[in-house]
Amino acid sequence: MNKWRVFIFSVALISFFTILFLPQPQDLSIAGKRALAIFVLCLIFWVTNVIPLSVTGLLAIVLLPLLNVLNTKTAFSLFGNEAVFFILGAFIIAVALMKTGLSTRLSLFFLNKFKKTPQRLLIGIIFSSAFLSFWMPEHAVAALMFPIVLEIAESLRLKPGFSSYGKSLFLSLAWGAVIGGVATLLGGARNPLAIGMLYDRFKIKIGFLEWMIAIVPVVIVMLVFAYFTIRIFFKIDIKSIHPAERVLAKKIKTLGPLSREEKIVGVILVITIICWITLSNKIGLANISIFSAISLFIFNVIHWKEVEEYVNWGVILMYGGAIALGFALAQTQAAEWLANIFVSKNKLSPFLFIVTLSLIAKLLTEGISNTAAVAILLPLGFAFGHKINPVIIVYIVAVPAGLAFCLPMGTPPNAICYSAGYYRISDAGKAGLLLNLVSWIIFLLMIKFYWPIIGLIF
Repeated sequence: MNKWRVFIFSVALISFFTILFLPQPQDLSIAGKRALAIFVLCLIFWVTNVIPLSVTGLLAIVLLPLLNVLNTKTAFSLFGNEAVFFILGAFIIAVALMKTGLSTRLSLFFLNKFKKTPQRLLIGIIFSSAFLSFWMPEHAVAALMFPIVLEIAESLRLKPGFSSYGKSLFLSLAWGAVIGGVATLLGGARNPLAIGMLYDRFKIKIGFLEWMIAIVPVVIVMLVFAYFTIRIFFKIDIKSIHPAERVLAKKIKTLGPLSREEKIVGVILVITIICWITLSNKIGLANISIFSAISLFIFNVIHWKEVEEYVNWGVILMYGGAIALGFALAQTQAAEWLANIFVSKNKLSPFLFIVTLSLIAKLLTEGISNTAAVAILLPLGFAFGHKINPVIIVYIVAVPAGLAFCLPMGTPPNAICYSAGYYRISDAGKAGLLLNLVSWIIFLLMIKFYWPIIGLIF
């Protein structure tokens, strides 16, 4: 064990036991103090990633009954939250899209429509990756399109680390996937986690269409600004993309006609999306998601071994712990106790609170997993913003927490695209800093002027 890990474990354990053995506050229960101790322990582990996020989630589930914060049955039953099974079904559908090649066909189809000029190709990459991230996890989209973009860059003989257009290509892929990932409940794990925590706390549901109505307009504006940010910072240093056109044409020809499996997956996906949009409030997102996943096995499109290889089981395990911990903070009123201390000293207007919380989410997600950022901030947001519509709290935490543009560790698409070697961290940092600021301002403007029109009033 290196010195850094020893230091982090020492800080975490000292903080944990210090809170446990501090004198009991008069207006906080023993269970509440213990819940806070577990929260601080998990917070340190999630921020530093000194152990896997999933392991920290499991630790939370185990500590809650061990310290008599929740009984064993309640703590472990929270792992069966609807959001967990919704994302499991969504992961399985994504596996089918990738395994059958339908997702590759869709990405090539979109890219082929934008192949005439270098500018249009960039637009094609950023909007194609964003659109695919509406329906697939953003990391899967980045992994899927990465080899295609890499082959395009190689065909154009772009020099890694030096070609300005090469930097543009990979940042377009990364940022398109990141921005598209917040548009629906499918692009990232943090969105289902947030609505799961909302339901456990307030018994309020956010439907698939409801989320899209609130967020998709924001996403479209952000994508436009992302494209112009890339154009401002990185000049187009090539005149023609004819070699790239040949690459795309060759790949499309290699795919051949639609296979039986692709047709089945396409039909199931379309039906699933329609059901999510129209029936989610009656049937439930998870029921639709799992039934669609089962249909893929019934039609023999995918096999369980393939699911085991592709599904991010760690994220699912983290879900259970994060939801259980958030429930415990609310049940024991520990979050409210913290909120009372904060609010009594800092009286913020509702809009200033929204500005502050969304900015914290934005900054935090550049350094830690966006799912962890939601797990940390949402329980506190519910408590601190108790006078604000909790649905709005979900949006102002989950959406900014998904918009990391500067650092590779901020989100998987950034890490995947950075691995190509076509741009440096400093390249992404300068342009990403501007996009972080602009995207946050766009988000706040939409909250202020667009959300009241659709009934989201704070």
